[in-house]
Amino acid sequence: MNINPRLFLLSCTLFVAASGGADAAEAQRPNVIYILADDLGYGDLSCQGQTKFETPNIDRLAGEGIRFTNHYSGSTVCAPSRCSLMTGMDMGHAQIRGNEQGEGPEGQFPMPEGTFTVANLFQQAGYRTGVFGKWGLGYPGSASDPLNVGFDRFYGYNCQLLAHSYYPAWLWNDNKREFLWGNVGSFSKDYAPAFIQSEVLNFIRENKDRPFFCYYAIIQPHADLIAPESYMEKHRGKYMPEKVYKEGYYKGQPEGHAAFAAMVNILDDYVGEVMAELEELGIADNTLVIFSSDNGPHQAGGADPDYFDSNGIYRGYKRDLYEGGIHMPFIATWPGTIEAGTESGHISAFWDFLPTVAELLDQPIPIPVDGISFLPSLLGEQGQKEHDYLYWEFTEKDGRKAIRKGKWKGVIYGINKSPHPELELYDLSNDPGETRDLAREYPDVVAELNALMEQARVPSANPKWSFTDWDKNESDFQEN
Repeated sequence: MNINPRLFLLSCTLFVAASGGADAAEAQRPNVIYILADDLGYGDLSCQGQTKFETPNIDRLAGEGIRFTNHYSGSTVCAPSRCSLMTGMDMGHAQIRGNEQGEGPEGQFPMPEGTFTVANLFQQAGYRTGVFGKWGLGYPGSASDPLNVGFDRFYGYNCQLLAHSYYPAWLWNDNKREFLWGNVGSFSKDYAPAFIQSEVLNFIRENKDRPFFCYYAIIQPHADLIAPESYMEKHRGKYMPEKVYKEGYYKGQPEGHAAFAAMVNILDDYVGEVMAELEELGIADNTLVIFSSDNGPHQAGGADPDYFDSNGIYRGYKRDLYEGGIHMPFIATWPGTIEAGTESGHISAFWDFLPTVAELLDQPIPIPVDGISFLPSLLGEQGQKEHDYLYWEFTEKDGRKAIRKGKWKGVIYGINKSPHPELELYDLSNDPGETRDLAREYPDVVAELNALMEQARVPSANPKWSFTDWDKNESDFQEN
């Protein structure tokens, strides 16, 4: 007999509530841990085809759960992608559409006051909420400081620029700076990710008897390319010839290949420690764990994504709207509920996470969102709704936008260089690497995708996230 996991969960909750009270019922609701890597490419996991090093703990997640093979990030850079994940909005409506600095010396441009996030949704359902690692969605004390948008606990970097350092002078502990005195002056003794990992494990332990949401925004493998010597020793000399990066914006690194592999090794170990903690506490079967990355692989600070084939079969890197910049790994495990070793080709994106949580917890969403719940696909059920299309835009790099509708992918580059840039058209079902532009062969599809792009967005309130040809009169257009 097939049992619907959601109905089973609900019946258990009602039964326990009737027999043991609200506290017991509360414990039946699944914990949710969302682990978000930083600049990890689709091909940087051995379960996704990486051959130069292994990621056994993340591979285990995939073996014990489900992989989505058509999952997309919110954007092609950090802040807007995370905004999409938190708010359920795509880049046509998201409050944050670029990596813009906020007021003062630390932190990014904030989301508007009153922004509803997935953390608010969890709180609405009675969950304890925590964010650990990199925030990047509002400077300290702003309207979208983590503690002002639904999180009970915050430990990590408020500012994504400071997160470029693995040995910073301070981290934020809720709303206070916690100084890392081992990093004073020229010293680099206090490895910040280890402090953050410790706080994640503490949060899980402290909330083992009540439902919790843990958003773990790990900073690896974003540049700087640097790792503790104990990890460098494991990888040194294995990836020759080495990539040398001379001192620039990022710290010099004579062993870029070894450093990158070491950073992914740390990421994988941290995931393994989280899973081991869940098992030790006896709550693994009641915890949904999701793993993904915020955008495609970077090329900064000595990173060499071509050497590692970090984007797999896909074209492009971070800041691209080709598949390599936005097509992300997505793995989810929930023992006894998600069938082990499965895959789904459902086309989904970061903005689907909030409505998925809403369906999982049977909570209303008080705002319009662009997302669609992918819970049926997670649970292997029928009735999964499909997107009409997915939309992205990126106003840097001369302006870029992209759309996916079924098998068709439309990409436009150079928006700010020409008032009438041409759309490139790709059939992802036959050409996932986007090697053959079919725009001239399918003018009707091009016209349809262009029209959808026009209706997919509203202009941003921030003029820095505007396109020349959309948000100005053509007579005011200037080449740049």
